[in-house]
Amino acid sequence: MLFFVLILVLAALGLLVTALITASSLWAWVSIALSVAAGLLLVVDFLRRRAKRAEVVEEPDETGEPAVEATSEEDAEAVAKLDAEVVVVDEHPRYHLTDCGWLGERDTIPITIKDARDLGFTPCARCSPDAKLLATSES
Repeated sequence: MLFFVLILVLAALGLLVTALITASSLWAWVSIALSVAAGLLLVVDFLRRRAKRAEVVEEPDETGEPAVEATSEEDAEAVAKLDAEVVVVDEHPRYHLTDCGWLGERDTIPITIKDARDLGFTPCARCSPDAKLLATSES
């Protein structure tokens, strides 16, 4: 994808030089259109990579705990501002959505996501609470 962006940027540069040499505004507009297309490709590539990164789930460690959900810092800050409720299990370091398969028959404690983060709990990779809560809050 980045290769195509490079080709578009180089073509836009060539057309810009052509516009300056020939004094024709048509080439300048085509150069602008190619630059916009390159920018859109970069945005599409960024969004595709971000979605793929959110899907990556780490394997659970030896203690049977689910892995930690990979969350960017900006997403973590956005999640901490939500008033959503999650559940935690006493003596376990992760917070979960109520429908998480890892919870099973364990006794859970409902808590706001802000409080869970303040108390040092981290998101479960199995139920991906950060990604799902962000998706529902943005829609």
